[in-house]
Amino acid sequence: MNESSQSKVSTPLPLREGQGGGSSSFLKGQGGGSSDSFLTIASSSSGTYTEKRSKFLAFAFPVSTVEQVKELVDAHAKKYYDARHVCYAYMLGHERLTFRANDNGEPSGTAGKPILGQINSNELTDILIIVVRYFGGVKLGTSGLIQAYKAAAAEAISAATVIEKTVDEQVSIAFEYPLMNSVMRIVKEEEPSILSQSYESDCLMTLSIRASLMPRLRQRLGKIDGLRFYHS
Repeated sequence: MNESSQSKVSTPLPLREGQGGGSSSFLKGQGGGSSDSFLTIASSSSGTYTEKRSKFLAFAFPVSTVEQVKELVDAHAKKYYDARHVCYAYMLGHERLTFRANDNGEPSGTAGKPILGQINSNELTDILIIVVRYFGGVKLGTSGLIQAYKAAAAEAISAATVIEKTVDEQVSIAFEYPLMNSVMRIVKEEEPSILSQSYESDCLMTLSIRASLMPRLRQRLGKIDGLRFYHS
């Protein structure tokens, strides 16, 4: 199935799946409205929030792996080396089970958790939000920090285009050429994507379709006498 009072940036904590820096109990939500679809963002976006002269630069990115997250966080820590903090949160996978929130030197639970909260309240996944803070000389306090990071993350999300994606499954079939019309009739009616096809001694075809529609597709194909399923 195809599913963060110092003068410079604190070093981001090592990334570990399914654990939030200071907020591991802040659990996932339910995204996308069904088990085989989810909501994410189409492309990167950004937003800015200012509170008592502290400036918060927020960046949202579509991501699908922890490796992508690490690269983006490291790149922003280097780019904004003169900032006070580079905090972030992410959520991965259509089941929304892999997530992390990082306060990067801010008081525990005041940065990463509110960023993750915005991801959850919008039911998003496969997303990373980084918020860079430039200190303005006035302390915001715990509640002020929570509100600022929440608002900054919200700005980045509101600037993004939210899209729904489906969780797809694949099936590979083999059949003799005389069965082509029967196969293609089902393909036309069920509308799976044809990922690959070849015509040699046997006709080979790999199809992809939304997970909830796969049982019906397999059932209909299985009724064609002589057609075989195989692992590609």
